[in-house]
Amino acid sequence: MMQRCRHRVRSVRVTSDESDTSESGSSETETETMRCVSCLESYESCNAGTCKECYEEANETEEELKRQIEDLKAKVAFLKFWSPIDHHHSRPNGPCFTDVVLVASSDENSSGFAVPVPAHKAVLVSRSPVFKAMLENEMEESRSGTIKIGDVSYDALRAFVNYMYTAEACLDEQMGYDLLVLAEKYQVKHLKAHCEKFLVSKLNWDNSILCYAFAHQHSAKHMLDAALSLITDNMDKLTKREEYVELVEKDPRLIVEIYEAYLSKQVNTAAPKDSSSKS
Repeated sequence: MMQRCRHRVRSVRVTSDESDTSESGSSETETETMRCVSCLESYESCNAGTCKECYEEANETEEELKRQIEDLKAKVAFLKFWSPIDHHHSRPNGPCFTDVVLVASSDENSSGFAVPVPAHKAVLVSRSPVFKAMLENEMEESRSGTIKIGDVSYDALRAFVNYMYTAEACLDEQMGYDLLVLAEKYQVKHLKAHCEKFLVSKLNWDNSILCYAFAHQHSAKHMLDAALSLITDNMDKLTKREEYVELVEKDPRLIVEIYEAYLSKQVNTAAPKDSSSKS
């Protein structure tokens, strides 16, 4: 496939000296032109700074990129697994060919029964190194074909398994937290990053302390940095929060880290001012 490069244009200023025989002295006029870096031809800015050939080639490059994007989308659609969850609900009598079920143990009712979530071992193994170790070795889950997942709701587990097949998840804040916990536990890095990005977009002063504690607990660095930055920007309001008092009692080392980050920010902010005053 022929690859084309997008040509850029750069502006150059051309200065010409014109002598006037009728008047004494000389006058200098400046004309701003654009030079095409492809063919090196110069054009006045009113002519858009490119030649017809380069303009047409740029359009062809754009069309080629669009075709490549469509090809990639088609390949992704072809390679994406169908989810046995959706298949199970849309065609309850059709074959699923699943060979393992996941059970949310926290959803077990008084009779001890929880709704199983069907899946394929091959998919779980390819998505998670934890499932890989669990199912490739002679562990209980491998022999029984049942994987019990603790401290998770059925809805979160179902969304987790569905993401393994589709790389898609419908998130609200609670689901974002639940799936991030599962993603960290089973080392599904792509899902963890997806949830982290979503939760950072929902970050505000009201939930910043809880987000910070949660991110610290689950090694969500992007979320941790964003929450910490927001907190240190509002230190004058920090001690008035109920979450602050609770955090002091439950995990005071996080409070220490907040103040260390605040002091570090103050030092870094003051350093440029000191250097400029000395000069």
